[in-house]
Amino acid sequence: MDALAGLLDGPRAHGAFMIRACFDPPWAVRVEDEAPLTVMLMARGTAWITPDGDGVPVRLGLGDLAIARGPDAYTCGGEPDTVPQALILPGGECRYPDGTSLNGSMDLGLRTWGDRPDAATVMLIGTYLMRGEIHGRLLDALPPLLTLPAAVWDCPLTPLLAEEIVRDEPGQEVVLDRLLDLLLISALRVWFSRPESAAPAWYRALGDPVVGRALRLLQDDPAHPWTVAALAAKAGVSRAALARRFTGLVGEPPMSYLTGWRLALAADRLRDTDLTLDTIARHVGYGSAFALSTAFKRVYGVSPQEHRAGRAGRP
Repeated sequence: MDALAGLLDGPRAHGAFMIRACFDPPWAVRVEDEAPLTVMLMARGTAWITPDGDGVPVRLGLGDLAIARGPDAYTCGGEPDTVPQALILPGGECRYPDGTSLNGSMDLGLRTWGDRPDAATVMLIGTYLMRGEIHGRLLDALPPLLTLPAAVWDCPLTPLLAEEIVRDEPGQEVVLDRLLDLLLISALRVWFSRPESAAPAWYRALGDPVVGRALRLLQDDPAHPWTVAALAAKAGVSRAALARRFTGLVGEPPMSYLTGWRLALAADRLRDTDLTLDTIARHVGYGSAFALSTAFKRVYGVSPQEHRAGRAGRP
């Protein structure tokens, strides 16, 4: 598995929130839905996205794409200084800024919302509702907001998504889920190839002939009883050389990285599957459910059972 495939192996939308948002100026919507990841594609007109805090407003033109990483709030508008007329909350709830419910007053038909279907601005929006649908290491690799101008990526999915998002056919949710996954992966493949992507240290280290080999061994077979000596033998260097080089490039020792990787896999499987804790423990390299539970609570601050019970929240 190559470095990028390893990073992108994970987006699995399940009943993602998909909407065709249509607005006439002046317009602005504040998003506080706490979703882990939202993809926004400009199908008509222009828009500005302003992250909370010290975020600089970013302009999107026709064909441009933005990816917002939650849970931080942001505002979308026709101009960066337009006062929001609507508030998007967790669960797709929509309210006026004063807290009054919109009560469906902006619904325009199937997966269409806003002022009018033929408005000056149209955005195709797909939101991953649960953090478990996106691997934590991918989320950690992304900035709060990234954008791709149409000039650097020619996406053939735009017209297909625009057509499918308003269709009502058997299995349509599955079609839209897979289109969203493909759109996200296609965009991130381009973004990670750009120098401004600032990929995490472990991702950059995958390109190193020694450390990259060790990382792939750990990622591909986390259940193996790895030691630094065994990794060094596979990588063709001494134990001391591997430990020094690995720590220098990744930012932590090999066994520390392995622990984090095992627990991240366990966290995803707790959210995504109904496997027993004993089974998950064996899959990720722990000898028993007790051993996994102890390590999990030390790192995540909650037990595996509590983590699984809060599937819709953040770990």
